[in-house]
Amino acid sequence: MRAETFALFFGIAYLSAGLLGLHPAALVPPPADAPPTHFTLLYGYLLGLFPVNLLHSAVHLAIGAWGILAWRGVVRPRIYAPSIAIFFTALAVMGLVPGLNTLFGVLPLYGNDVWLHGGTAAVATYLIWHPEYSIEHRTASASDRRTETFPVAEDRRHGRPDRRLPSIGEEER
Repeated sequence: MRAETFALFFGIAYLSAGLLGLHPAALVPPPADAPPTHFTLLYGYLLGLFPVNLLHSAVHLAIGAWGILAWRGVVRPRIYAPSIAIFFTALAVMGLVPGLNTLFGVLPLYGNDVWLHGGTAAVATYLIWHPEYSIEHRTASASDRRTETFPVAEDRRHGRPDRRLPSIGEEER
């Protein structure tokens, strides 16, 4: 998978998740045993699975918009996957630590968000190390006909710039 394809796919996915997190009908109220958060604007479980609030949805929107911009070439697409891998690995690890699983009560990172962020980081990390991720790798390994030219022993045109023109000394017909 190329860098642009990865950026497009994950850009659309996270942009959709961010927009869906802003729609109150897509949110299920959190259960009573959910970790407490201080920022409760649009706080709930997205589709009943992923804990989100307004800030979490804004982060998803930013990551998604960055992916779309990387796909369009506005920003470098080869930087997107390594940055996503580092960022989402940090979010997945923070979601496992009891004190940081709500980022000090601001951003819910627990529950299925750990698996979502960890899976995203794993896919991004795999693509970084995959040989087809690099555009330079593809162009460097592809054969170029111009470099494989060989000299011609004798030119049939004998110095004429075009075969359609009469040779030197011939009369025009």
